[in-house]
Amino acid sequence: DAPAHIAGDYPEWLAASFARAFGDSAADQGRALAQRAPVDLRANILKADRPRVLKALEKFDAVAGPLSPWCVRLAALGPDKRNPHVEAEPAHGKGWFEVQDGASQVAALMSGAKAGEQVADICAGAGGKTLALAAMMANKGQIHAYDQDKHRLRPIFERLTRAGARNVQVLGADEGARLDALKGKIDCVFIDAPCSGSGAWRRNPDSKWRLTERQLAQRIEDQKAVLERGAGLVKPGGRLLYITCSVLPEENDDQVEAFLAAHPDFSLIPYREQWTKAIGTAPPQSAGAGSDTLLLTPLTHATDGFFIAAIRKAP
Repeated sequence: DAPAHIAGDYPEWLAASFARAFGDSAADQGRALAQRAPVDLRANILKADRPRVLKALEKFDAVAGPLSPWCVRLAALGPDKRNPHVEAEPAHGKGWFEVQDGASQVAALMSGAKAGEQVADICAGAGGKTLALAAMMANKGQIHAYDQDKHRLRPIFERLTRAGARNVQVLGADEGARLDALKGKIDCVFIDAPCSGSGAWRRNPDSKWRLTERQLAQRIEDQKAVLERGAGLVKPGGRLLYITCSVLPEENDDQVEAFLAAHPDFSLIPYREQWTKAIGTAPPQSAGAGSDTLLLTPLTHATDGFFIAAIRKAP
């Protein structure tokens, strides 16, 4: 039999990480990360519900996607076919939906963000999860959206306008002091941490062969830094969501364990408990080894690979 990294189509230097994450199913999990991905959309409940988006996109054979009550899915096409350009559709221009993988939607849902809360999305990027959080909060309360990379953050403004999201305060990349001024005031700090992107390899197949040990080490340091910064913002009794689009334990459970060891006033909320409270459906089985954190994968959940940990600060 071929070694797991060859059968699973991932770099040999990551073999030990995959074995830690998945045990005997490492090769199968790796193979699923090499399959073509579907196109997932999030119905924007500020403007439309899922049935309305399904109707608007029925010519693409759109169906309800997994796990998220907002998810609309267009099946993956053959290797030589191009995905439909859904962002050219009138429904997109009207703000009825955003392109967002089902696992990413689940990550936002797991925050449990509620109307009236103060939320900080401190690695906001182009704003995909910020928009989902705004919809969950029905534009009530406030979201502070920050990213230290101004180029990643730039598209957020047009997206907010199109989506009808009005409770978002965008903090520029050079306005870190404004973010830090929120110390101890935030109900929910949402950290979509910089990572290897290993959970999204099926959308960017070349990236796994370009990833280096040095790059991974840098991402791990970045994650520690952003966790530290985010922790300072959480108010007593508040919560922190730590998210990656990685399947590697070094970026996931290892980071959470190290953070909790250094911060005795924080504790892990078992993911099943958080899922039941925030989403209200039966929680799925995690693909990972951690019993209280959630790892979603293409093989197990038919989504991108995403890691989600919900952490509570003592009152």
